[in-house]
Amino acid sequence: MTDTIAQDALIEATRSARLSRRSVLIGTAAVAGVGVLAACSPSGGSPSDTTTPGGSSGGLVALADVPVGGAVAATNAAGEPVIIAQPEAGTVVGFSAICTHQGCTVAPDGAELKCPCHGSVYDAATGANVSGPAPRPLDAFNVKVDGDQVVEA
Repeated sequence: MTDTIAQDALIEATRSARLSRRSVLIGTAAVAGVGVLAACSPSGGSPSDTTTPGGSSGGLVALADVPVGGAVAATNAAGEPVIIAQPEAGTVVGFSAICTHQGCTVAPDGAELKCPCHGSVYDAATGANVSGPAPRPLDAFNVKVDGDQVVEA
């Protein structure tokens, strides 16, 4: 009888240990999943090439932060990722940062905008396709220079 009670206790302890391991594994998978989602979020780019909605003076980005012949990532008033480019000094253009292939967020890379998901490349000055599977250019939107800021027109 004592052996049966001991065996029952051992079986119950084993079940509890398995449940604990399972809980730990499920918890670890959940934490890892959140980390993957954060890493794949559409914010893209590094903090130095992204601005906050509205910028510091109500603009998308300071004109001085947009390299001539290049582009920067920003966020519009609606919280959507956008690209601001300066093809020539004082001339600015804006594009959606959403790749027309499968919706990933493109990132500035010199005079090009590159999609990290499937390799589409766009011209930063025009938004036109340079290479890759994207079926059409990036969607443009109107921007202008207001003082020292680039703002939505």
